[in-house]
Amino acid sequence: MKIIVTSIFVQDQDKALEFYSDKLGFVKKQDVPMGKYRWITLVSPEAHDGTELLLEPNEHPAAQEYQKKIFADGIPATMFGVADIHEEYKRLLENGVKFTMEPTKMGEVTIAVFDDTCGNLIQIAQQ
Repeated sequence: MKIIVTSIFVQDQDKALEFYSDKLGFVKKQDVPMGKYRWITLVSPEAHDGTELLLEPNEHPAAQEYQKKIFADGIPATMFGVADIHEEYKRLLENGVKFTMEPTKMGEVTIAVFDDTCGNLIQIAQQ
């Protein structure tokens, strides 16, 4: 068994697609109309056949409450791995990404956290 799709709740699919592709550099893999919303997935440019990130509408009240509460508590919704966190931090800053935590060493891992502008905090990590 393997993970093929993971999702993240977003307030606006179009805004999220723009942020995750233009600012972060993910590549759109699927964009399928599904009634009021779309099935939009992105993949890493280094792994076109890798795990897909689904931009899941937060339409359900429970999803909205969950998203608001973890954001307010400073809890990242997900984590992305990077090879060089300082280079990635610099690249993302240059792309206008707003960080809530600069690269910080935590034991064997260095992490940083940014706001995805769609209701989530996202953590990047270098192991």
